[in-house]
Amino acid sequence: MAYTTIVFGLVLTALGLAGYLLAGGVSVTALIPAFFGIVLLVLGVLARSEALRKHAMHAAAAVALIGFVGALMSLLRAPFATRSALANFSQVAMALLTAVFVWMCIRSFRAARRARAASPPR
Repeated sequence: MAYTTIVFGLVLTALGLAGYLLAGGVSVTALIPAFFGIVLLVLGVLARSEALRKHAMHAAAAVALIGFVGALMSLLRAPFATRSALANFSQVAMALLTAVFVWMCIRSFRAARRARAASPPR
């Protein structure tokens, strides 16, 4: 999952940077996906260490969950017609990406727990 976290971090960072550049570099809020992406990227790199993996991945799941809730609340707060198409796309993409990542984390955590329960005690 560390590699997956890095990939999601890169995609969110690219989404934020593209939104910012396409908006003419005037809207700092377009960078919000990039901020979440950078945090996921750092946590993904940390998760490559066996000693930090569990904590880094749980932190990554929490960050993605916060990102999902934030994007979803933003989408629900105002009608689509009141925002630009670029803002709508960016928020929907962030909500979908973070939701998929959280879902993948939950599956991974459950599989790890099952594997630990099935292995003989040390």
